[in-house]
Amino acid sequence: MLSISQLTHTYPNGVRALDDVSLEIPAGMFGLLGPNGAGKSSLMRCLATLQVPSAGAIRFGDIDVLARPDALRATLGYLPQDFGVYPRVSAADMLDHLAVLKGIASRGERRDTVEALLRQVNLWDVRKAAIAGFSGGMRQRFGIAQALIGNPKLIIVDEPTAGLDPEERNRFNNLLAEIGESVVVILSTHIVDDVTDLCPRMAILVSGRIVLAGTPTELIAALQGHIWQASIDRQEVDAAKARHEVIATRLRGGRTVIRVLAAASPGVGFAPAEPGLEDVYFATLYRHRAAGPATGASAEKVA
Repeated sequence: MLSISQLTHTYPNGVRALDDVSLEIPAGMFGLLGPNGAGKSSLMRCLATLQVPSAGAIRFGDIDVLARPDALRATLGYLPQDFGVYPRVSAADMLDHLAVLKGIASRGERRDTVEALLRQVNLWDVRKAAIAGFSGGMRQRFGIAQALIGNPKLIIVDEPTAGLDPEERNRFNNLLAEIGESVVVILSTHIVDDVTDLCPRMAILVSGRIVLAGTPTELIAALQGHIWQASIDRQEVDAAKARHEVIATRLRGGRTVIRVLAAASPGVGFAPAEPGLEDVYFATLYRHRAAGPATGASAEKVA
């Protein structure tokens, strides 16, 4: 269990990236959704012991992470949003080097570890190729391989599928789902479908605060009967936004499809729509922004 309690972080320039964040994250996949600039990467860096938060506490099992960061690092796998490698080094040699840094001294153990990881992430056939020639998806799979060195119990992946084509994204998500069966895996992303596909529990982070937490199924169910859809001309969008709580718009066939949050039918032309996790996300962002920064501090939770 990963426990985050009242975590706050303010950068030297005065920007408050995290504001009283508290979460309980059990074993399995956990999705952290939020727009760009919400504080997701700041939270991931604190959890990965790359920066010390201004206040709060982090515990992983019996490890006090802030007091004993080295103990956490020994059981941590981390795939940051951007990571650098030696581009002319082969995948096998790079993993071997990283295994040494992770403390695997035995050459035979490193060889077995590297082979197993390259096969697991489907890079065995290109193990001797320079990483510089890898596609984006191959680089991300290599990133997961290095994160898995040493059989970590906590794995953090930050925006792992951004920029991947659909086939690579699907392959990468299948790999994450397999890994996340027995350890804590935190998936930080702004891609709603990744959380829908992978995560039995999730939270939404906005402006450094957890504003919603629970299971995707229960969060979606809470919106049942509250999402309405209509197709309108593009010229009518501003007027619709002035009259209704429009949480999303999408251009389709020259007309704009709007999705509206309302307890009852907004009027003629609207039909009830089956809610999805994207509606939960957009409705949460809409409510938070409508409330303003001073009133959105506490998270609504679904057990």
